[in-house]
Amino acid sequence: MYDPTVARLTYRALLGRRRALILGALPLLLIAISVVVRGLAGADDQTASDLLGGLALATMVPIIGVIAGTGAIGPEIDEGSVVYLLSKPVKRPTIIFTKLIVAIAVTMVFSAVPTLIAGLILNGNGQQIAVAYTVAALVASIAYAALFLLLGTVSRHAVVFGLVYALVWEALFGSLVSGAKTLSVQQWSLAVAQKVAGGDIVTSDVGLPTATVLLVVVTVLATWYAGQKLRTLTLAGEE
Repeated sequence: MYDPTVARLTYRALLGRRRALILGALPLLLIAISVVVRGLAGADDQTASDLLGGLALATMVPIIGVIAGTGAIGPEIDEGSVVYLLSKPVKRPTIIFTKLIVAIAVTMVFSAVPTLIAGLILNGNGQQIAVAYTVAALVASIAYAALFLLLGTVSRHAVVFGLVYALVWEALFGSLVSGAKTLSVQQWSLAVAQKVAGGDIVTSDVGLPTATVLLVVVTVLATWYAGQKLRTLTLAGEE
């Protein structure tokens, strides 16, 4: 189910100079802001939670997920080079699964690691806040990578639609509108973070059992449907 050659090509595409600069910009901004906030406000648990929840989990993680998820396959489809890849003796589910693993890994590295660093800077992991949001970023990375990988297979404007989802739905509606919170990856990952933190600082509007089921269902369905779309694309290219 995992092809090293496909993985190597995908890593190379995602971590090229331009994309690497884009992927690294938000994490550096988060860490810089955390240093400034710690210097001005000192170690405060609520401030740490607000910054990690509002900037890291609600904004940085989904945007990095957009870049990694759509970038894992979208450019190949746009340029037509995916037909060459699909002509190789590699099963279509293997291609999708491999690209998903790469997208998840890149999203995790560029989101969870800086989230942990920022949390340690802000309050030294008081009340397990840094670890809780790091776990939330890891969990969210999986769902976002699957969703945006799917988006990359079905639309030539995947990056635009992905950013709209990340900035409008997750950062705005997912945080403020009660009805939308149930359908927010951010809230699902916050449910996991709440369990890790175990206090009242980190909270979610979705229960942990519901969040766990939704995370698994969305990830599995998005991955499966991406495989189906790739199979259709293959047939169209061969014809």
